[in-house]
Parts: sequence; structure tokens; C-alpha cells
Amino acid sequence: MTVDDIIDLGQRAMVITLLASAPMLISGMIVGLVISIFQSVTQIQEITLTFIPKIVVVLLSFILFLPWMSDLMIVYVRELFASIEIIVRT
Repeated sequence: MTVDDIIDLGQRAMVITLLASAPMLISGMIVGLVISIFQSVTQIQEITLTFIPKIVVVLLSFILFLPWMSDLMIVYVRELFASIEIIVRT
């Protein structure tokens, strides 16, 4: 196993992790932005106002995107297991 193989393996793992977490992170960020704008307009400065909507939206996006995320991870793990023999031989 060469250094290039290790770097490629780590890079692919990070890309898959970012892709799998992106729907939840983006939806939480959008909800946070909308609530911040709402708080600025109405001058309600309650810190805990953002937590419940963010938790609900992140949970809903997790449920909605779970089939896609699991398919993404399964394809990656299958490719990883298939390449173990090739990586070990070199």
C-alpha cells in the first residue's frame, strides 16, 4: 500500500462523509438563517427560539435523505471491500 493509496482512500472517505451530511447541514443552516432574519425583524432576542425548529428540520431532512445517504455509504463500502485485495497485494 503506497502513500498515494492512503491519501486517495482518505480523500474518498471525506468526500462521502461531506456528501452524506450535506442535506442535514444545509437545511439546518437555512432554517437558522430564516429564524435569524425573523428575530432581527421582530426584535425578539430569544436564544432558545432557534433550537426546536432546527432540530425538527434536521430530523426531517435526515428521514427524507436516509435512503440516498445509505445507498451512498453502501456503494462506498462495497468498493472499499472490493479494493482491499488489490491494495494489500501492492
